[in-house]
Amino acid sequence: MSPPRIVVGMSGGVDSSVAALLLRDAGAEVIGLFMQNWADDDAGDCRAEDDRRDAVAVCGMLGLPIRFRDFSREYWDGVFRHFIDEYAAGRTPNPDVLCNREIKFKHFLDAARDLGAEAIATGHYARIAPVDGRHRLLRAKDRGKDQSYFLHQLGQAQLAATRFPLGELEKGEVRRIAAAAGLPTAAKKDSTGICFIGERDFRSFLAQYLPARPGEMRTPDGIVVGTHPGVFYFTLGQREGLHIGGVRGRPQAPWFVVGKDLEHNILYVDQGHDSPWLQSTTLLSETAHWIAGAPPAPRFACTAQTRYRQADEPCEVEVRDDGSLRVRFARPQRAVTPGQSVVLYDGDACLGGAVIASTDAPRIAPDHARSPAA
Repeated sequence: MSPPRIVVGMSGGVDSSVAALLLRDAGAEVIGLFMQNWADDDAGDCRAEDDRRDAVAVCGMLGLPIRFRDFSREYWDGVFRHFIDEYAAGRTPNPDVLCNREIKFKHFLDAARDLGAEAIATGHYARIAPVDGRHRLLRAKDRGKDQSYFLHQLGQAQLAATRFPLGELEKGEVRRIAAAAGLPTAAKKDSTGICFIGERDFRSFLAQYLPARPGEMRTPDGIVVGTHPGVFYFTLGQREGLHIGGVRGRPQAPWFVVGKDLEHNILYVDQGHDSPWLQSTTLLSETAHWIAGAPPAPRFACTAQTRYRQADEPCEVEVRDDGSLRVRFARPQRAVTPGQSVVLYDGDACLGGAVIASTDAPRIAPDHARSPAA
């Protein structure tokens, strides 16, 4: 029997490098594939060419063929347009979730099948476990690196055709394996920033697509404390970039974004990390996606994350008739943000998730007269 042919998404980083190494050493026929998903505009620190060079070098050292695919048009149409539309609407999208669903586990998977592969592999930190004919998505052994949050939109067909070789490894062990093999990516810094766009000044980048629209920054009771360049540049709970000086009658304490009024172009801010204007106990979502293809029950208890690397939060979930969710938490949550994802777990098993539509956080009334305790 011939060995399985597996196409590994080579990003030019240490994780995909070790994933390819482990699969090769396990006897698979491995092909590397480098995806270009953003038409580099030479702005910021995109490093696409450096990543491509490293991917080629690693495949060369491992004796693996490498292929190249340009998915920049698919990324623009399937991910980036939505990203911009969401910010323009005052929400805060998570492009990494959509990028995984639309690019890495759709167009990349199609490209791998064109190469005659029976599976794809990536350097994601997550695990897949077949149980009774279904595939479960599990958290990685290294909880600090676990990426199941970003993978919760995957379905059964995608999981059946995917391998995550790093799921059982700690990050430190991955780097030690790379160093022992002499891979040039062994000490390479992990990439951060927007999926496939790289590390650059986010506000300057977003301003290329959403021009500045200055307006007032106000407290929830209507006091003007500064100006902003555009409410869509900010997200709930944000502290950085407000540049609010001393305000008469106010203590010298940090300010945080607590609300956005797109219609009147007002950014609301308050002092205190745990401002009552940021607290909510219930959220409503858009239509949910379920890893198993269906929810475990119309109502059930589980844990949830409303942001990456958040600690598990106990909650009660109600699946509504239209497929959306009502999620009620056991304790108040800070800065739950429309546009982000709520991801549900049963222990280490990711059940699925949905985009957050709204919460029951106190609303700032147009006349600025309402208090969070009202």
